[in-house]
Amino acid sequence: MGTVTRGTTNPNRLRRMDRWIAHAQGSELRRVDEPVAVDLGYGAAPWTAVELLGRLRVAAPRVCVVGLEIEPARVAAAKPYEREGLVFRHGGFEVPTPQRPMLVRAANVLRQYEEGQVAAVWERLCARLAPADPVSGSRGGLLVEGTCDEIGRRHVWVALGPEGPRTVTFAARLASLERPSDLAERLPKALIHRNVPGEPVHAFLRDFDRAWAAAAPYASYGARQRWIRAVRDLSADWPVVDGAGRWRQGEVTVGWEALAPRR
Repeated sequence: MGTVTRGTTNPNRLRRMDRWIAHAQGSELRRVDEPVAVDLGYGAAPWTAVELLGRLRVAAPRVCVVGLEIEPARVAAAKPYEREGLVFRHGGFEVPTPQRPMLVRAANVLRQYEEGQVAAVWERLCARLAPADPVSGSRGGLLVEGTCDEIGRRHVWVALGPEGPRTVTFAARLASLERPSDLAERLPKALIHRNVPGEPVHAFLRDFDRAWAAAAPYASYGARQRWIRAVRDLSADWPVVDGAGRWRQGEVTVGWEALAPRR
């Protein structure tokens, strides 16, 4: 179920997203005896699925990755790369895995869809996630859906649990970033058309640019220190949910409710 994507992919393109996933979902993956992670729509080559397995196994050694593609020829081309813990299957938004996954990563998949289609796709994918378990304290599976540039320098993604959207994360190679609003071109489909006056995401990027400008004196200590100072100032008015340890990675994560489109 879904539409065949262009299939454009590059090695190491999703490193920022993978790094964040390992941090944010690692403990949930370790709770499960046989956790499954899905790389949905990996593209014309299987690099991103191969890399996801390696990065997640640092955080959760028992995790298995299933690469899903709606184009059968791409699945056939990926088969030689299968190994212990990594398989490739034909499938789309129905996520045909034997058990509900603890992670579904959909990077650069929804960019070609219409904004009005996103909510239904999110709902379908979230329904396939492993459910929360109040007894154990598990929050359940995680859907990470977003967009990045061709070599992974700029990336924005939404994280969703079984209950729906949770957070939005902005991540960048800071040395190549002129201002935070440069990330606007990589907003996921649910937000990219909302970067206009009167919408929360536009106000957020405007305030981020102002904080970045005010933090200019910290540039003498490097782009990382300037970013940290800007995010610290930004957090006075916006619900930033992570801390300096993540900011040092060139990231900032904000509660979804603050950036959600106005209907």
